[in-house]
Amino acid sequence: MDYVVKTENLTKKFGNKLAVDAVNLNILRGDIYGFIGKNGAGKTTTMKMLLGTSLPTSGKIELFGSGELNKQRARIGSLIEAPGLYKNCTAYENMKRFSILCGVKDDKIKELLEFVGLGNVGKKKVKAYSLGMKQRLGIAIALLGEPELLVLDEPINGLDPAGIKEIRDLILQLNKEKQITVLVSSHLLDELSKVVTKYGIINQGCLVEEITADELNHRCRQYLSIAVDDAQKAASVIKKLLPDITVETDDKAVRVYSEIEDRAALLEKLIKSGVKVGDFYNKQDGFEDYFIERLGV
Repeated sequence: MDYVVKTENLTKKFGNKLAVDAVNLNILRGDIYGFIGKNGAGKTTTMKMLLGTSLPTSGKIELFGSGELNKQRARIGSLIEAPGLYKNCTAYENMKRFSILCGVKDDKIKELLEFVGLGNVGKKKVKAYSLGMKQRLGIAIALLGEPELLVLDEPINGLDPAGIKEIRDLILQLNKEKQITVLVSSHLLDELSKVVTKYGIINQGCLVEEITADELNHRCRQYLSIAVDDAQKAASVIKKLLPDITVETDDKAVRVYSEIEDRAALLEKLIKSGVKVGDFYNKQDGFEDYFIERLGV
């Protein structure tokens, strides 16, 4: 597999505090990887170790399949926390200053400003920009080196709904049109779910789970919940009646992951088979419920 980021037991301590605890990230080329966790969970510290601005206490990092980290980091663009901008300069002047480090020409600067929706801001100073405009300019600066991986730390934090949509659409555009892999952190689950292809859930420095968006959608799909006294027997009855449907059980209920046209007939069959039936209703586990359960909130 073509891994852009792979870590092994990545750990960071600050004194006696364990900020990142043996984290194993696996980010494939083409992913939009959503790094989910509460404030202080270890998201930013992990990103900084990937970028080399914070040194790991222990563990291993591979970037683009290589351990030559300094060389490979030239292939990464990043926006960690707030963008560092010259407030008394225009968007173009900010880009020009940062472009010196990359040897980028004016045509590329103008192209990137157009791409992030800042092509028509003219001589307006950055200090007069909205937060969303500043975030988009920060992303444009991160793109100057034509990165293959873009690392974004809470890019939609504090934005209004319009600003959130702008950043969300920009992330999708970067991924689809420029084939850039994106690692993006946030605690806004609903917004991330609209763009992410894979999630990493981190809690108190530990990576709780990695799960693809497709797997998450499958786990959070709608189902018919039937409270029963004997879940195994009920599942057997249902499978005999409807052999092509998916049925799962827990201690006191069965879950039917298909649309049932004649629920009365199913209920009658269960009762005639000696199964005691209680509640009988449609349910759907939301994304938020799924994450909250894993974050121990």
